Amino acid sequence: MYRIKTFNKIAPQGLERLDPARYQVGEDVAEEEGILVRSAGLLDYPFPESLLAIARAGVGVNNIPLERCSEKGIAVFSTPGANANAVKELVLCAMLIASRDVTGAVRWVKNQAASGVEVETVVEKGKAAFVGPELYRKTLGVIGLGAIGSLVANVALDLGMDVYGYDPFLSVDAALRLDRHVHVVRDVNELYRKADYITAHIHFNEKTRGLIGAEAFAAMKPGVRLINLARGGIVDDGALLAALDAGKVTAYVTDFPTNKLVENPHVVAMPHLGASTPESEQNCAVMAAEELRDYLENGNIKNSVNLPDVYLDRSGAQRLCVLHKNIPAMLANITALLSRDGVNVENLSNKSKGDYAYTLVDLGARVEPAVLKDLKRLSNVIRVRVID
Repeated sequence: MYRIKTFNKIAPQGLERLDPARYQVGEDVAEEEGILVRSAGLLDYPFPESLLAIARAGVGVNNIPLERCSEKGIAVFSTPGANANAVKELVLCAMLIASRDVTGAVRWVKNQAASGVEVETVVEKGKAAFVGPELYRKTLGVIGLGAIGSLVANVALDLGMDVYGYDPFLSVDAALRLDRHVHVVRDVNELYRKADYITAHIHFNEKTRGLIGAEAFAAMKPGVRLINLARGGIVDDGALLAALDAGKVTAYVTDFPTNKLVENPHVVAMPHLGASTPESEQNCAVMAAEELRDYLENGNIKNSVNLPDVYLDRSGAQRLCVLHKNIPAMLANITALLSRDGVNVENLSNKSKGDYAYTLVDLGARVEPAVLKDLKRLSNVIRVRVID
């Protein structure tokens, strides 16, 4: 029986993927082996020794202490692409809001009615204050061409926009998803020079903190409209407010409000609505549950943010899952130890990611407890798990 602790409300469609005959799931579960979480903060959560994996039903993992997890041999999963369509649709909404000041127009109509004016007598005159450009034949710059960015780029083409994309880490899979008419540039400044609208779809970390700052704004076209539904920290708020006051940026639509931002008349701030659709929450919950289940039952890793992706079809009598530091000769040391004890390796896969590596080994027969003890004692081995 696997013990899974839940934080936040996880969509039932995801929980249904965990067989109640094999999984104990709930908020009160103790000594858990897995965690399912959405946005709850785990930065200071005391992880039990039993914890093997955390699955985040979403993409951002800034609520999870990744380095502490890696050091303790805890796999952390996210659900890239599960909420992509929801965010894509909100980006389209944000571009229209940035162009036509829809929110300001709606607020003006309500204010007219509240003041006692007959609304129909003033709308024709009042609408002049809310004139804005069409998206058609304008240029959109997309920073980050992953699951969300590629969808946004492709749908913008359907709207008749010219699209420039920038992603220094563009994967083969992402490139294949992109329409061939998207201009992929190697220098983000080329995107800044051409774009009438810019939308960012990148992870927030120390390298991307304040990425869109004073230098970026200086390179942009005058009057650009900026959309940020990724993470608040990737935009330098101080530099942004200065660019708004100077007229360099006409409008900023964001999912990450602060008191200073919402006071600016050119900012439209929403309460983190990007993935707030029932379809998105279901997709994320299902993907997170399936990632967690496959890791616990088979040792396979897919969509981990701190460990390499490793998948191996089951074969043999027993599977060893070895998480270790990414240093020379580790694989040789593991196989040499197994060979010394006469254990036949039927299949093996080894991958690395940064400072860490993961090895799956399918064995022809069950190993003796003494072999496992020797494996755990190997220098730079973090965790060893056996799956029958």
